[in-house]
Amino acid sequence: MRHGGDLAEAGAAFGVPPQGWLDLSTGVNPYAYPLPPFSSESLTRLPQKAALAALLAAARRAYGWAEDTPVCAGPGSQAMIQLLPYLRYRKTVVVLGPTYGEHAYQWARAGHEVREARTLGEIGEPDVVVVVNPNNPTGRIASPKALAKVAEGLAARDGLLVIDEAFADTNPDVGFGGRLNGRKAIVLRSFGKFFGLPGVRLGFAAGDEEMVTELAAELGPWPVSGPALEAGAAALSDEAWISSMRLRLSVEAMRLDDLLGESGFTIIGGTDLFRTARHARASEVHAALARAGVWTRRFEERPDELRFGLPGDDAAHERFAAALRAAA
Repeated sequence: MRHGGDLAEAGAAFGVPPQGWLDLSTGVNPYAYPLPPFSSESLTRLPQKAALAALLAAARRAYGWAEDTPVCAGPGSQAMIQLLPYLRYRKTVVVLGPTYGEHAYQWARAGHEVREARTLGEIGEPDVVVVVNPNNPTGRIASPKALAKVAEGLAARDGLLVIDEAFADTNPDVGFGGRLNGRKAIVLRSFGKFFGLPGVRLGFAAGDEEMVTELAAELGPWPVSGPALEAGAAALSDEAWISSMRLRLSVEAMRLDDLLGESGFTIIGGTDLFRTARHARASEVHAALARAGVWTRRFEERPDELRFGLPGDDAAHERFAAALRAAA
């Protein structure tokens, strides 16, 4: 399974550029949250239950989940994606695609019968439905109202709706939020993307009490490191930073749109953390950018598409602009 952010792959194929890599392959916020120093206790003591409770409370507030919504934390939402399929007996699973490849892969790996649907109207009557919302890499959005209807249909046959909201922080209206309670649904959240801290490895699962309880049991008594507990609680509670960053990313995404359009790309989707665009020579452009030290996300199954994260500050933007003009 290929992912963005693999600079070892980039270096092996194109060498290491003298100025280092400008990595646009991940969709991670280039403006990382300014973390305060970690306490010495976060490293010298086992993670404390009180700190975990504080983190979960901060997550409920930040993501619009009710105070009594079952929530667990783990080392990134990827950990939940891999564990969830093993908490259900073998079922029929529909993944709304094309989307993040780990979902179909992990459900199939656990022995489930998996197929892909392109719209909610095509899902039929499976036991499990997986929706990435907003979608990666297309940016497609399913309304919370439409997803609630899917969840109700699944509940009637003891099914489960899994909603991956890894890129929902920039658009809070997309979040399933307060609709969770009482529904057979699980919402996954990634901390690292919006806060620009993927190395912290922190994510959340919320919703169906039975599934959240089982996930927490599988993750064990210390599911999150001490530094991650402090980082998550601080960032998720900083409402002023969150609000200003949403505005900043919206402006940066429009700036990226202009640059891609000027270079002959047709934007076909995305969020305020990335854009997916089509170009007749996308593979050639990808290679030319890589030779200039700019790493983008390509798709073997869709060779005319590339995904671009936000470059970041003015110097990074100008470096990308120069490389893109020369490549395209």
